[in-house]
Amino acid sequence: MFSDSHTPRASFSLCLFLSLGLPATAMAADDLRVLPARDSSVRLPSTLYAHLERQAIAALDRRRDEYEKVKTPEDVAAWQKARREMFLKTLGGFPERTPLNAKVTGTIPGDGYRIENVLFESRPGHHVTGNLYLPATKPPYPGVIVPCGHSFNGKAADGYQRVSMLLARNGIAAFCYDPIGQGERYQAFAPDGTPLGGNYMGGPGSVRQLKAIPGNPRFDPVEEHTLMGIGSILVGTNTAQYRIYDGMRAIDYLASRPEIDPKRIGCTGNSGGGTLTAYLMALDDRIACAAPTCSLTSYRRLLATSGPQDAEQNLFGQIADGLDEADYVLLRTPKPTLLCAGTRDATFDIAGTWDVYREGKRFFSRLGYPERIDLCEADEPHGFTKPLRVGAVRWMRRWLLNQDDAVTEPELPVRPASELQCTTDGQVMRTKGERSVFDLNRDREADLAPKRAAFWKETPREDALAAVRRLARIRRLTELPVPGRRVIATLERSGYRIEKTLYELEPTLALPALDFRPEKPTGRIVLQVHSSGKQAGAEAGGPIERLVREGTRVVAVDLPGLGELDVRHPRDWGRELFGPNTQEFFVAYLLGGSLVSLRTESLFAVARSLQREMPADGKGSLELVADGTAAGLPALHAAALEPSTFTRLTLRRSLDSWSRLLDEATAGRQLTNTVHAALTLYDLPDLLGTLNPGHVAIEEPVDALDNPIRKP
Repeated sequence: MFSDSHTPRASFSLCLFLSLGLPATAMAADDLRVLPARDSSVRLPSTLYAHLERQAIAALDRRRDEYEKVKTPEDVAAWQKARREMFLKTLGGFPERTPLNAKVTGTIPGDGYRIENVLFESRPGHHVTGNLYLPATKPPYPGVIVPCGHSFNGKAADGYQRVSMLLARNGIAAFCYDPIGQGERYQAFAPDGTPLGGNYMGGPGSVRQLKAIPGNPRFDPVEEHTLMGIGSILVGTNTAQYRIYDGMRAIDYLASRPEIDPKRIGCTGNSGGGTLTAYLMALDDRIACAAPTCSLTSYRRLLATSGPQDAEQNLFGQIADGLDEADYVLLRTPKPTLLCAGTRDATFDIAGTWDVYREGKRFFSRLGYPERIDLCEADEPHGFTKPLRVGAVRWMRRWLLNQDDAVTEPELPVRPASELQCTTDGQVMRTKGERSVFDLNRDREADLAPKRAAFWKETPREDALAAVRRLARIRRLTELPVPGRRVIATLERSGYRIEKTLYELEPTLALPALDFRPEKPTGRIVLQVHSSGKQAGAEAGGPIERLVREGTRVVAVDLPGLGELDVRHPRDWGRELFGPNTQEFFVAYLLGGSLVSLRTESLFAVARSLQREMPADGKGSLELVADGTAAGLPALHAAALEPSTFTRLTLRRSLDSWSRLLDEATAGRQLTNTVHAALTLYDLPDLLGTLNPGHVAIEEPVDALDNPIRKP
């Protein structure tokens, strides 16, 4: 997780303080802070975010250099093949297609069209609800699927109804369906049978108003998709896989209808639905024409502006492997593609959209079809606004009907969600035998558990740990450089002193620490990490002082993103449910790593520094103490992967099993403590089992159900 750098060490202090937005001023002598207090008026990313963004930009630079080498149709084909394979791999593959068992549950007449309410199974026991808008003209028609953005009421949202009606009134069938966690497809429910997903089915009040009610456990679609992502990540897939497969099955349904010409299939969606349009148009060759809306921007601009979005919009390792958002366009070259965007979109930066367009234009031109890609920019904010709806429909008519005319949108009646309802009582999860994404992830974990058990029983410990190291992408302690150690200030206390220290791991990453040095050291060193920061227990008369008075040296360190390094990202979202470092986690995820791996390597780096100070006679000892899951999981990995480094491990209040997370739909704070595909190989008890029981202490273990955030 640490990138190579040649920035001179002498420039570190300036880099650190600039990235914090702080003046390098002195601190009060009795203050246990190592870094100056952050100026709250300066809204800059955390040092951890800035550090990870720097690695991401370096990877994007490498991708840009490779892109510039693509000159011929053969080069284009090779580029597409490599990125399609990577895309499919990170999704964890798709299940075998099973019968749709589709049925029409109601019909609604309209002006120039009719609506059919449709229910089908994308997987056994996992239903999709959608509205099929059919033109009043004679079939066969082209068909366009309309995946929704993050609207609470899904397909019933105004913009998605209006674009579907406009398509149907202009000779193109439209199938608008509910995403998981929206409309009729909320996946998490309270004991009283109501969805936990906030303002479902268009009821009164915004999600913020609902959250403001004491004890109300509601969350919004962005959050529910990310909650589903926790289990998906652990079993080696992604929320995107579920959403993409639903879209592919929606195309299956359209193609099965006798009124639809299966060779003239289109796709258009807004925001999260634009992301799904981009995914589907890149992976499903049946999509002849596409118009993703208010979604595509370059990762370079996304990271610099709104930052990573919800779980389905981040694919594991995609930036590290050279898959930028432009590649969703490049993968479908030269099929007609219109990028729709709002000039004033505060979520997806318009400058990045133009970067995507330019890259795509060059690809299309190299294949001789420059006219098949275009950009429709409206001076509008984020959303499927009227100019973008009209632009998408004109594009579909051009390429699916061979009619290039100036369609306009009249005033169209928007129907209440109840009319568009496909299920008996408005939620598929109330149907007997229905399987949620949480259930499907548990099914996947049930298949993995016996395979893990067999692996750990049959594989030599060293080989098993080597496999863990490869999967988690954690380097050996000896492969890491010894960090620079710089004492910022010294605080004298009776019988010992505290050295305020910075461990300089990289020019843009340093760990603040409190080094408690007894007057009469015994050679015993305790390296302590705490999820709430190094100052826990450091007060005069506290537990650290008691150890130090016995002659133990205690080095309390803030791991990346914790303690003084827990600085709220100015564009942070979901912090109430997911805790700190959500966006930092997703940048690490896009780079093919995790905060667990980054923090584990940070522990190794500090341990290397401390080893150099231990007695040469070998009588010293180095113990590792961790409190809280954010500190405990890296400590467990460090002790298991480098068993000769630490003489003892103590874990307090740390998660005892990843597999338990799949049983708790609202265990949101554990998102940042996940490792992609971990449960395909190991769970936390497997790591614990490799350690000498006499050298491990587990105090107050935390299971996944101990979740303080908005429990029902």
